[in-house]
Amino acid sequence: MNSNNLVIGVDFGTDSVRTAIVNAIDGAEISTSVFNYPRWKEGKYCDPGRNQFRQHPLDYLEGLEYTVRQAVLAAPPGTADKISGLSIDTTGSTPVAVDRQGTPLAMLPEFSENPNAMFILWKDHTAVRDAEEINALARSWGGIDYTRYEGGIYSSEWFWAKLLHVLREDPSVAKAAYSWVEHCDWIPAVITGQTDPATMKRSRCAAGHKAMWHESFNGLPAEEFLVRLDPLLAGLRSRLYDKTFTSDVAVGNLTADWARRLGLHTGVKVGIGAFDAHMGAVGGEIRPYVLTKIMGTSTCDMLVVPANDLDNRMVKGICGQVDGSIIPGMIGLEAGQSAFGDVYAWFRDLLLWPIENLLATSTDIDQAMKDRLIAELGEKLIPALSVEAAKVPIDESGIIALDWLNGRRTPDANQLLKGAIAGLTLGSDAPRVFRALVEATAFGAKKIVGRFRSEGVRIEGVIALGGVAKKSSFIMQVVADVLDVPIKVPRSEQTCALGAAMFAAVVAGLYPSVDDAKTSMGSGIETEYRPDPQRAAKYRALYDRYTRLGEYVENEVLRIRRQE
Repeated sequence: MNSNNLVIGVDFGTDSVRTAIVNAIDGAEISTSVFNYPRWKEGKYCDPGRNQFRQHPLDYLEGLEYTVRQAVLAAPPGTADKISGLSIDTTGSTPVAVDRQGTPLAMLPEFSENPNAMFILWKDHTAVRDAEEINALARSWGGIDYTRYEGGIYSSEWFWAKLLHVLREDPSVAKAAYSWVEHCDWIPAVITGQTDPATMKRSRCAAGHKAMWHESFNGLPAEEFLVRLDPLLAGLRSRLYDKTFTSDVAVGNLTADWARRLGLHTGVKVGIGAFDAHMGAVGGEIRPYVLTKIMGTSTCDMLVVPANDLDNRMVKGICGQVDGSIIPGMIGLEAGQSAFGDVYAWFRDLLLWPIENLLATSTDIDQAMKDRLIAELGEKLIPALSVEAAKVPIDESGIIALDWLNGRRTPDANQLLKGAIAGLTLGSDAPRVFRALVEATAFGAKKIVGRFRSEGVRIEGVIALGGVAKKSSFIMQVVADVLDVPIKVPRSEQTCALGAAMFAAVVAGLYPSVDDAKTSMGSGIETEYRPDPQRAAKYRALYDRYTRLGEYVENEVLRIRRQE
């Protein structure tokens, strides 16, 4: 390994972007920096009541520039000269409409405040009806079912549904949009000066899991299929892509301008981007048949399987199975829950409403004190609820909840579904309701494990990553008890950024393969949660109640849908 043995991993999350400078020899973290998106923090361009969540491209560019420069400044002198590679991960599917030059429309003056011209975030569910049309056509048009490698159900969270919704809703964007680009493709293209949509290198991860790309289809769905879906899509396929790349491939080198803006040099190689969960799985040292759960606002559940083991079998109801999407040379399988940490955040915000709104009218304390109290209570609420909820016997409260507050991602995507809480009494206090919500998210995780197993894909262990895994021993123990398997939590605080750094090390030529980088740069295991046999037995009975409640709610949603 040469002396330029430092690499950068950049992790674009929902609320913020974080950059880590990492020693490629042993994975040691040299420095980090975090940037909270200012426009997102203000709630701009979002309408939660309509399930609309959009992000301005300037949040991403400003965050990239700030975090890389700050990480370099926080590192020892001479660090910048030793950096040889940079790779990024992003949320997904997060597409944006671009012009002929590959510029997001929101960066043009006439679209600067138009949410439809911005990146459409993973959690945006405005395209539910559009996804339904895609599914119906895929099953009925008489040609290839392009959803077969997407679990058989296309989601409103994904590429084609989102762009179709925007094209239908906003004629001005439809007219100006030359092509569409995923966030994980756009950032590497920008910093290497390769933004031409016709030649831009596209991520195998994004294309395979979210855009119905597959080698056996000769790329994306056929023009005939797309035009049948909507004539608005005519000609778009030819302005997208056929070829995709795994993330061990370089896009190019930093341009002189971006090298200057980032405080680096033009010798830095930039890798193909991917989704955060997929690179996070690599940072968590994913292995064949070990389910790796990224547990944050939502969850993404990653599994890698040797291609020969699947023998071309389809796994129904998951988000996709794609050759090379996680580790080149293996089939990557993705599942997940549309809300996990977001469920707890919703309950926290519900409880804080009277404090935030009534305290504002108080004349007994000044504004600075009000702000401090609200911030303190917001920070302490979930930990305090966890302590008290842990004291509640599993089968005492009688409360059962559904985790579908943001719809259901897997198994069997359905973003129309809603959350529910049943069994409430006058004795149902906040800790008991909170415990039921935690159990609901764990039961949702069990549904995913059950689907893999029922489809003949074994689960030999679980690795948990992300904020929830690192911060809440109560939640993690409940999940371990419900799944009835041990759960290991890696030592690294930034597994997504670390995974991106591992790919950067391969792209820079410091390692011949991702497996080699993972072996040398992995952080090891910090904590292991082991299931308790007695609690696991009790949860099996509660899980049956969760399933029955879910069936009732789903049938009601379908009944109402048929009447609309």
